[in-house]
Amino acid sequence: MELYLIRHGKTKGNGEGRYIGSTDEPLSAEGRRELTEVLWKGGYRGTGLKKPLAVYVSGLVRTQETAGLLFPEAELTVRCGFNECDFGEFENKSYEELKENPAYAAWIESSGVLAPPGGEAKADFAGRTLRAFEEAVSEQLSKGEEGAVAFVVHGGSIMAILEHYGFPREGFYHWQAKNGCGYRAVLHGGKWLAGERNLTEIRSIP
Repeated sequence: MELYLIRHGKTKGNGEGRYIGSTDEPLSAEGRRELTEVLWKGGYRGTGLKKPLAVYVSGLVRTQETAGLLFPEAELTVRCGFNECDFGEFENKSYEELKENPAYAAWIESSGVLAPPGGEAKADFAGRTLRAFEEAVSEQLSKGEEGAVAFVVHGGSIMAILEHYGFPREGFYHWQAKNGCGYRAVLHGGKWLAGERNLTEIRSIP
């Protein structure tokens, strides 16, 4: 099975360098233009991707809008487990607004492992993301179909998935993706079901 892990297009807050996690922003005009005219010009087939058997998105509108632009014929499967990390008191704020905040300094010092005040710890966020991913993979493997599956989700979601399953192993921040970009990977169903849960042959897209 081939997997496509794609970060949503740019929102207004992304363009302003703000922490946009649980904030439910739509794509900006610039984000839509980048997707259709720059990054994915010619559509998914123009980038060499197959038509996906299924397209999973989070419960936030920016992933759903992105998937609608990239895979217009697909029925979208919404899974809130793929929602981006909740940044709590840091939500919708920029570095300049937060740099004097001691709680923010402690969070940065922890490499994002600590929970922001009122937000999610990395372990909790990663745990729900991985559960959603494993459920989706199980659903697709149970159908016995050969093909591709797309996950149009968030930057943090992709990093959590690939930190845990990407092979060879790399750290969380190694897997950062720009808006509208991501990775393709191969999942061997027989090995996955036998407990060897790796994503291999990982390449950048588009």
